[in-house]
Amino acid sequence: MGSGPVVRPARRDDVMAICRFGEEHVRAHYAPLIGEEAAVKQVRMWWHETNVAGAVARGSVVVADSGENLAGVGQRGLDGEDHVIYKLYVHPGHRGGGLGVRLLDALIGQLPSDAERLYIEHFVANERAGAFYEREGFTVDRIEPSSTGDPRLGVVWRVRNLR
Repeated sequence: MGSGPVVRPARRDDVMAICRFGEEHVRAHYAPLIGEEAAVKQVRMWWHETNVAGAVARGSVVVADSGENLAGVGQRGLDGEDHVIYKLYVHPGHRGGGLGVRLLDALIGQLPSDAERLYIEHFVANERAGAFYEREGFTVDRIEPSSTGDPRLGVVWRVRNLR
């Protein structure tokens, strides 16, 4: 396997592969955690061509390219003045090998040099993600309850100081 997938900025010709990655892996990842309906809604809202193409055009998406397909996707953005990572997903067959850290580092490397902190968000039910972010220095800032009342769909906001 060598050094594994190449982490690089996403290009316009990656958009459909990123959308497929969401369809194939994100729904399957979330369904047991938050239920099938909520998992399908996540993919429909965030992994469609318009959303992905816009983020790629802004230069805020990185991919892990294994040559045949995508092994991971990361996306950053802004919430007001705050830098946020909105997507950080690794293909199940590539988990545990440091690819998540490489995607995270690539996103951090794109931030302005004066960025003081970085936020990341994940569902309460996504305990594996929470443990990963904790290891990478993100501490819980706040938890927003879901408007649905489903505690699994609460959003955990974590922050990491970059200074």
